[in-house]
Order: sequence, then C-alpha cells, then structure tokens
Amino acid sequence: MTTLSAAILLFLIMDPLGNIPIFLSLLKDVAPKRRRRVMVRELLIALGVLLGFLVGGQHLLKLLQLRQESISIAGGIVLFLIGIRMVFPPADGGGIFGKAGEGEPFIVPMAIPGVAGPSAMAALLLLTSTQPGRTADWAVALLGAWLATAVILLCSTYLFRWLGESVLTALERVMGMLLIALSVQMFLGGLAAYLHLAV
Repeated sequence: MTTLSAAILLFLIMDPLGNIPIFLSLLKDVAPKRRRRVMVRELLIALGVLLGFLVGGQHLLKLLQLRQESISIAGGIVLFLIGIRMVFPPADGGGIFGKAGEGEPFIVPMAIPGVAGPSAMAALLLLTSTQPGRTADWAVALLGAWLATAVILLCSTYLFRWLGESVLTALERVMGMLLIALSVQMFLGGLAAYLHLAV
C-alpha cells in the first residue's frame, strides 16, 4: 500500500462528513466564540492519540495480550451502543451520548471516538503490523488524512447559521442508523477473523 492510498483509507475511516452532525449537536450549547477553539483542541487531542497508537499500538497490544480481532469486536460493540442512542435518544433529553455534563465537551466523544475511533486505531494497527518498517510513511499518511478531516470539521461550525434543530435531529437519526450498520460489519469482521472465516 502506498502512502497516498493509506491516507485516503484513513480519511474515509475518520469520516469527517459523517461526523459533522454529531459535532454540531455537541457544540450547539457552547458559546459561538469558543466553538472553534474547542474543535481545534479536540482535533489535536485526536491526532496525538492516533500518533501515539501508531508508534506504540503494537507494544500496548503485546503488553495487554490483546489481539486485533478483540479491538475490532469491542469497537463494533461500542459503536453499536452509540448508534442506538443516536436513533433512540434517552427520554430525559440527554442527547446522543446521554445527559451532557457541565461545560463543553472534552476528549469524549469528539476526540475519541469521534475522530480517533476504534476503526482508525485498528487500521493503524493493521498498517504497522503488515509493514512495520514504514512507520514514517504511515505517519505522513495519518497527518494528511487528519489535516483534510480537520479542515472539513472546522468549516462545519458555519452550518449553525443554516441548520435548525429539526434538521440536526434528522441527521443524527440517519447517522445513527449508518453507525449501527457499520458497527455490525466491524463486529462481524472481527468475529470472522477470530474464527478464520470469510464474511
């Protein structure tokens, strides 16, 4: 795999267009002057986590004695639960990820799993395990994919002027259904790899 194809793969996995409705809904109660700063902070945290996972992911898995299939199955379960809450929000009006705490979002869920999700981590693990001598190439690919994702997500704050509450709610439901389908595929992929089957 070339560096460019790896960057495209990581960009598609990060799915910035799909994250726009989620990020908008999480930032709707944040002061307009703070939204861009919060977004930049969360994007930088996500980049740091992904770079750390790129460099030390294999060592962490060996230390915890975890297999790549376990990461895929666990990621599928977490994304499934998030998708269910997006489609069927709590009756108390807590929103996508439950009742929001005081203040602005921090790390979860915007940085992790919004940008630095289990799929991106699994892809980095796959790249480093198949071609371990090209860590620098994978770092360049990650930086390129993250930069494109950051530009798209930073521009999403302007959509507040044109999108109403009903549109955001509808987008959340649609993205929730897509996220459920994605989580099931990730779970089945991890299960198939564990059982050495082809899905």
